[in-house]
Amino acid sequence: MDYPFTQPTALEPPEEWAQLRDECPVARIRMASGDEALLLTRYDDVRGMLADPRFTHNLTQPDAARIADSESGGVFNEGSMVSDMSSGEGHLRWRRMMSRSFTAKRVNALRPRIEELAHGLIDDMEASGAPADLGAALGFPLPVFVICELLGVPADHRDRFAHWSDAMLNLTRYPQDELDTAAAEFHEFMASHVRGKREKPGDDLLSELATIVDAQDGRLGEAELIMTAQGLLVAGHETTANMIGKMVAMLLADRSRWESLLADRELIPSAVEESLRFDANPNFGIPRYLSEPVEVAGQTLPAGTTVITNLAAANRDTCAFADAGEMVLDRKPNPHLAFGAGPHSCLGQSLARVELQTVLGVLLDRLPGLDLVVGPDELRRREGLIVGGIEEVPVRW
Repeated sequence: MDYPFTQPTALEPPEEWAQLRDECPVARIRMASGDEALLLTRYDDVRGMLADPRFTHNLTQPDAARIADSESGGVFNEGSMVSDMSSGEGHLRWRRMMSRSFTAKRVNALRPRIEELAHGLIDDMEASGAPADLGAALGFPLPVFVICELLGVPADHRDRFAHWSDAMLNLTRYPQDELDTAAAEFHEFMASHVRGKREKPGDDLLSELATIVDAQDGRLGEAELIMTAQGLLVAGHETTANMIGKMVAMLLADRSRWESLLADRELIPSAVEESLRFDANPNFGIPRYLSEPVEVAGQTLPAGTTVITNLAAANRDTCAFADAGEMVLDRKPNPHLAFGAGPHSCLGQSLARVELQTVLGVLLDRLPGLDLVVGPDELRRREGLIVGGIEEVPVRW
């Protein structure tokens, strides 16, 4: 079967998720590249795989499946440096270096600035008048401003960042020549920026990473810093930006959800977590390459197999979550897999949570009458990229 699956609407999950969880937890799929892989959809299988060192990031192996229809196979298949930084001791070293600088304290210190940025963008949205596209007005610019300040990158390049980011996350949207041009431009920009931070550091995260020297791990090389900066910028631009629009759309799709939050702001943190769990329009999933045979769901998967974990399908597993098909704003505990799990869980999840919580709180304060202009079924899904999302979230207030 072809993957990714088609959704009934932008907010509803594909029928295949429930069917595969019940009947075929290890399913053979065909990706945009034409290559085949195996897909996992059950919570326990997905969580177990993410923590298993035999499921590696070595997607540049000759027999690894390509994800996208481009020559490189997409962002997951690009380059040996990505593989080195994503697996084994190289990943552990990089993670240690990042964890010393990209701390919860640093992220939480950004909360007032995120709130200030959100207010400014909503000011502009109100001045332009309703209706407005919440994604274009707030969802996409806010995370870009935040990640640019974090990295010391000028935010006035955000349109270029958006294009480069989309190109890195391409499935079927861009032809090969556009991908090659975008990749070269993005690398050249970041290489110049990293060199500038080495020569003249500021008080941003990238400057700290460029100058810090650790007794155990040494320092990050230029290529590592470029890949880190690119990865953080792409993640900061695409995933949180998409999630702001999706979260608000989910909450407004059933007005009682929005009203519950207006009545009780203490629900905001758990509502954010539930939005992440309930998201039916997420990313492609996480691919892995088997370094040796592994048993999953009673089947032996041979070495050399490429496996895709569908985190969103796992988050809808009724064996892991009561009322998994319902959005329960006060759900606790909520051990969802939206940020992955284990040693490769998303490094930026603290920042994403702070941004989502802050934006939601500001929207509730500023625009309590916020509502969708169109019915939830009329929202259109973004196509052709590894990440999901909604093309427009038209709102009034």
